[in-house]
Amino acid sequence: MDPSGRSWPHRTVLLLEAVEALVGAADGIYVDGTFGRGGHARALLGRLAASGRLIAFDRDPEAVAAGRADIADARFSIHHASFGAMAETLAALGVTRVSGVLLDIGVSSPQIDNPARGFSFRFDGPLDMRMDPTRGESAAEFLARADERAIAEVIRDYGEERFAVSIAKALVARRALGEPVRTTRQLSEVVARAVRTREPGQDPATRTFQALRIFVNAELEELEQGLSAAVELLSPGGRMVVISFHSLEDRIVKTFIARESRREVDRRAPFAPVAPSRLRAIARVKPSPAEVAANPRARSAIMRVAERTDVGQS
Repeated sequence: MDPSGRSWPHRTVLLLEAVEALVGAADGIYVDGTFGRGGHARALLGRLAASGRLIAFDRDPEAVAAGRADIADARFSIHHASFGAMAETLAALGVTRVSGVLLDIGVSSPQIDNPARGFSFRFDGPLDMRMDPTRGESAAEFLARADERAIAEVIRDYGEERFAVSIAKALVARRALGEPVRTTRQLSEVVARAVRTREPGQDPATRTFQALRIFVNAELEELEQGLSAAVELLSPGGRMVVISFHSLEDRIVKTFIARESRREVDRRAPFAPVAPSRLRAIARVKPSPAEVAANPRARSAIMRVAERTDVGQS
């Protein structure tokens, strides 16, 4: 629910699959790094014993407020922090090892569907896009100060948009006329004029909005930090479950798990002991046709599961 009292429903993707893959020891400590509106968290609490514990994180103050208001459970706590910095927060709580870490990457429905947050081209609103609107630079502020090359690089690298240069030129030209884009509708209109062709069924602004959101929130950097923190925190046999929604995210997760699943040889010291692998890939799961039919936003989701190996295990 936003400050005006309105609420936007959220359907949790791969709910049962994620919880089933994550929970081993019912009395363990688990981390939900992306609380959102608590779908996974509630299901996880339903699987934990009285001695279990769930520690949640979210960058969005509205999500944190919702978690504190909606979940009254002594086993649960939620913190306004990035999951990339979870190790520091957990250390402050006296937690150095956990039984599982869940990361559901991306934007929640309440964020997308609330025009005031500026995530969607389907509604007109301020061009913000920050998951934590109390910190950092909004998308509008970035577009108001960045040069053409920087804008094009963001749209190309994070949106995989082949018309990135044309879009950047159009945005800078509009700004030169004293009319920088400040709303989602203004950005959509600029992109629509600059993009000459688009895949059937896809709005011309889709890739540009994705790119700006990822950049403004440093999402890929946070994901890399969160994966590294998770593997350090997991106890042997603990699970890491990551749900991603586009290829850039999934590529990072896939590469990380593959790298951590290999036995590493230090080429600078070829006779030194081989460093053991730290993860074992368990599964790659996609939503069922029934889930996609009920929730179209699930169609691009990929869940990867990995398990922390014992120290010295190869």
